[in-house]
Amino acid sequence: MMQQPGFLDDLRRMSARVGANILLVQGAGGNSSVKQDDVLWVKASGAWLSEAKEKDMFVPVELAGARAALAAGNEKMPVAGGFGEVTLRASIETSLHALMPHPVVLHVHAVNTIAWAALEGVEAELEKRLQGLAWRQLPYRRPGLPLSQVVAEHTAKTRADVLILGNHGLLVGAETCDAAEALIADVERRLELKPRSAPAGDLRALHRICSGNAYRPAHDEVCHGLATNPRNFALATKGSLYPDHVVFLGPALPSLAADGDLAQLVAQAESQSVPPPVALLVPGAGAVIRQDASAGAEAMLVCLGLVVARFPDGAKLRYLPAPEEQALLNWDAERYRQQMMKARSA
Repeated sequence: MMQQPGFLDDLRRMSARVGANILLVQGAGGNSSVKQDDVLWVKASGAWLSEAKEKDMFVPVELAGARAALAAGNEKMPVAGGFGEVTLRASIETSLHALMPHPVVLHVHAVNTIAWAALEGVEAELEKRLQGLAWRQLPYRRPGLPLSQVVAEHTAKTRADVLILGNHGLLVGAETCDAAEALIADVERRLELKPRSAPAGDLRALHRICSGNAYRPAHDEVCHGLATNPRNFALATKGSLYPDHVVFLGPALPSLAADGDLAQLVAQAESQSVPPPVALLVPGAGAVIRQDASAGAEAMLVCLGLVVARFPDGAKLRYLPAPEEQALLNWDAERYRQQMMKARSA
């Protein structure tokens, strides 16, 4: 059994607070870490930050070894010895934590930041809103080694406490857990966008469509807003906006007319040897999700609703290219994270 030292208590408490805020973290998304001597303690892949006080979820990684591995183009992180048996796998984004020089690093999928990170031509506005902070905006790269390489390139030039990760989220570094949490809150306050309102979902129509199928209406009204507001619907069905969108919900979001046949849509997917959609939108009615979908998948649908509602009218969005979508779907590290989430739901 892995032995976790007492100095992690501050990290556990901070992680649980941040993880309980769906505007910052959804499901198993996001990760946190602290450096002690030459050991990086980082959240395990597939773990929920919100459960950090109840569960042992921080993995010890050899800090110098991790940085050497990244310099050599290897994203496999070496586990530190001396802490008993380690059965968990470090977060798929451990490399980001190793590269940041700060004692505490916190990565979140904050909905306001994601919205800005998926918009074109907002550099001047970000500069104005984040004035006074040591920050940088980075282009999109797939999580793991590709993202680590661009982070290493930019952090080598100048120290940055705040990184806006293109089509992804927010990464901050600080001296303490409280300072990291406060910095996240400050950035989200500065980047706050007013969400678009949407009519309530038509649950009667959604239940009718789901009848006899392995689907049900989404629980959260935010999800239905993806379909009941025409602007939201157009944006959500046009493409994929960030990695967890693809990994947990599939590319873009499919739709079905209110008088459509859900059974036929599922049969068509099966005939093409592809899994049925995790979720889909019924324009004017709301969102439905597979009955066997994990709690994490539904949390990601909520996140998508929160993000899409914040895109300003007339804004130009930057969607993930198809090759990037396929790379995420075929990524072994993400398969592992999903397996861990399924085990949690069982």
